[in-house]
Amino acid sequence: MKQYIVDAFTDTVFHGNQAAICIMDQWIPESRMIDIAKENNFSETAFAVQEGSQYRLRWFTCGGEIDLCGHATLACAYVLFRFYLPNEDTVTFSTCSGDLMVRKKNDLLEMEFPAYALKKVSITKEIVDALGATPIEAYMGRDLLCVFDDANIVKKLEPDMEKLLRLDGLLVHVTAPGENTDSVSRSFGPKLKIMEDPVCGSGHCHIVPYWAKKLGKENIVAYQASQRGGMLYCRMAEDKVFLAGKAILFSECELYV
Repeated sequence: MKQYIVDAFTDTVFHGNQAAICIMDQWIPESRMIDIAKENNFSETAFAVQEGSQYRLRWFTCGGEIDLCGHATLACAYVLFRFYLPNEDTVTFSTCSGDLMVRKKNDLLEMEFPAYALKKVSITKEIVDALGATPIEAYMGRDLLCVFDDANIVKKLEPDMEKLLRLDGLLVHVTAPGENTDSVSRSFGPKLKIMEDPVCGSGHCHIVPYWAKKLGKENIVAYQASQRGGMLYCRMAEDKVFLAGKAILFSECELYV
C-alpha cells in the first residue's frame, strides 16, 4: 500500500500539520486502518479509494474515525493532484460529512466545507479551570469555541488536558484577534488522543464563521499558533467555509500490511 506524509497549510517541511495519506485500490478492514493510524501517531491518517469519478475518503486519529478533517483532506488532494490526477484542477471526495470538493486556486488548494452553526454557551468554572484563563465568549458547534481578546493569551495557554476531557464538544478551540492576521487560534483534542492539533481545518469551520460575523467580512486570514504553525486563507459563503492553503511532501513509502 502506498503512503505519503504531507505537511499541510504550509510550504515548508516540519511546519503546518502532518497527515499520512494512504491511496488504496480497495478498502481494508477498519481495524487495520486504526492500527495504521496508531502506528503513524499523527493527528490524522487518511485513506482514499477511487469510486467512479470520485474518491471515497475516511479520516482516522489514534483514537478512531472522525467525521471531518481539513488538513488531511488538503493533504490528500495534494497527493492526488501531484501523483494521480496531474491534469485535473478539481477533485471531489465522498465522505461521511457529504461530498467535499478541493480545487486548485493559483498556488493554493481550496476546500469547500460545511460551516458549523454556533450556539452561545455560558462560560463555566469548568471551562476556566480547564483552560487556565477566562474567555470573553464561548460557543458550541461540534466543538467548543472559546474567544479571548488578546492573541498573547491564546499563544501562552497551557490547558489541563484531563480537565478538557470533561468539557462538552469533541475538540476545544481558542481564538483571538490576530496581530498580523484576522484571527489567531489553537486547537486541543484530548478526546481523540490529540493533545494539540498543529493546524485544524475542521476547527476553522467554527472559527471562520465567528470572525466573519464579528468583523463583518467574508475573507478571513487565519494563523494557527501551534509550535509548528500554519496559515489558512478562508472565506465565508452562506453556510459554507472555504479553506485554502499550501502543502508540501515530506515522504512517500510502501506499507507492508
